[in-house]
Amino acid sequence: MLCRNRNIFLIGLMAVGKSTIGRMLALELGLEFHDVDRVIEERAGADIAWIFDVEGEAGFRDREAAVIDELTQLDGVVLATGGGAVTREANRKHLAERGTVVLLESPIDRLVERTRHDKKRPLLKQGKPKETLERLARERMPFYESIADLKFVADKRSPGTLTREIAERLRSEGLQHA
Repeated sequence: MLCRNRNIFLIGLMAVGKSTIGRMLALELGLEFHDVDRVIEERAGADIAWIFDVEGEAGFRDREAAVIDELTQLDGVVLATGGGAVTREANRKHLAERGTVVLLESPIDRLVERTRHDKKRPLLKQGKPKETLERLARERMPFYESIADLKFVADKRSPGTLTREIAERLRSEGLQHA
C-alpha cells in the first residue's frame, strides 16, 4: 500500500525497540522523530507511571489518543507509539490512514530480558512479567497485524543493522524516497 505522505509509524509490544529504531530510522531517512510516550510525559510534566497511578490506564489512553491524532497529521515524521496504542480503534485508523505502519516483533523471552530491571512500565508492575507480556501479545497481535504494512523481527541484530534493513525495504517498495 502506497501512503500519501512520508510518515513511518512503529508499532509493537513494549521493549521491542520502537524508540531506538525510530530515532535511528528518522536520521537515516532525514525525517523528524517523535516518541508518543515522551510527548505525553513532556506535556503532563510527569512520567507514564505517575499518569497511570493518578489517572488510570483510561486517562493515559485518552492522552495517548490525542497525541497520536495530532502527530499523525504531520508529514515527514517517524513516530514510535506505545505498545498499547493499537487498542483504540481511532488510533489504529489514524496510523493506518496517515502513513506506513511498521510492526516490530520480538520473542517474548527477549522482551522479558530487556524489561527485567525496568521499573517504569506500569503494566509489568503486577504479576509475572513473562505472563503479562504473553497476555499482551495475545490481545494486541491481531490489532498490530490488522494495520501493519511491513513486519520486522527485532532479534539479536544490532539496532543499526535493523534500521538499515527497514530503510532499504521502505525505499525498495516506494514508501520512502531514495
